[in-house]
Amino acid sequence: MIRGSYVALVTPFRDGEIDYNAVEGLIAMHIEQGTHGILLCGTTAETPALAGDEKERLVRFGIQKINGRVPVMVGTGSNNLPRTIAATQQASSWGAGSALVVTPYYNKPTPEGLYQFYRKVHDNTSIPIVMYNVPGRTGCKMSAETALRLAYDCPRIVALKEASGDLVLAMHVIRDAPEGFSVMSGEDALNLPLLAAGARGVISVTANIIPAQIAALCNAAACGEWDKARSLHLAQLDMHAALFVESNPIPVKQALALAGRILADVRPPLAPLSAHRLPGLTNVLRRYKLID
Repeated sequence: MIRGSYVALVTPFRDGEIDYNAVEGLIAMHIEQGTHGILLCGTTAETPALAGDEKERLVRFGIQKINGRVPVMVGTGSNNLPRTIAATQQASSWGAGSALVVTPYYNKPTPEGLYQFYRKVHDNTSIPIVMYNVPGRTGCKMSAETALRLAYDCPRIVALKEASGDLVLAMHVIRDAPEGFSVMSGEDALNLPLLAAGARGVISVTANIIPAQIAALCNAAACGEWDKARSLHLAQLDMHAALFVESNPIPVKQALALAGRILADVRPPLAPLSAHRLPGLTNVLRRYKLID
C-alpha cells in the first residue's frame, strides 16, 4: 500500500546542471529524518525542464543512493500515451516501486478519454500506478467517478494523489475505493483534513524542508493520535503558506538554499524568488528554527 510521507523531491542545480552531490545529501537527510518514501521527477522536481537523458540519470542515481531503504515513486506521466507507457516501463526496469501518472494536460480529455488513457497505461506496464489529479497545473480534473472506475477495473492502479483542493471528491474516493487503495494528499495545507477523512498519507512539497514534522503528522494519523496530528498540522500552516507564495518549487528551493542544503537555482521558464518575498520566507524559517 502507498502510505505515509512521500517527499516530492526537488532537483538541485549548480551551474546549469543537476547537482548530484546535493541530491545525495537530500536523500540522506530524508532517510535520517523519517520520510517514508521519495518521489523523483514529480512537479516539484521541475521535470518539464529536464531532458530525457537527465531524467534517466537522475532516477537511476536516486534509486541507487536510496538503495531500498524507502520506497521510490517516479513521475512518468505526460499528455502523450506512448511516451507515458515507455517512461513507466523504464521506471519499472530501473527499480522504481511505483509510477506517478498525471492526468493528461492541454488535451482536455473527457472522462471516457481519461479512463481509456489510464487503462492503456495500466495494461501495457507492470508497475503500481498512482493517478495524479492536479487541475491547477493540467487544466484537467478527474472526477471521483472516473477515479473509482479505474481503481476497480485496474488492479495495479493503487492510489490517487489528490491535489484538486476538492475535499468532497477526495472523500467520495476514500469512502468507495476498493480495499487497499490509497488516497494521498497532494496539497499540504489540506493534509490533516484528508488524513482525518481516511487518506493514507501525503505526497508533500513541505516535506522537503521539514521532513521529520511531516512524517510525524502521518505517523500520528496512522496511530489515531488526532490531538497530536492536529497540533502538528496547525503548527505547519505558516510553512505551507510560505512555500507557495510563488510557483512551486521556487520558494522551497530558496528555503533549502537558506538552510544550506542546495543552491536556489531554478531553470527557465521559472525565475528566482522575487526579492520582496525573501524577508517573509526568511522570517518563517527563523520561526521554525531552521536558520539562525
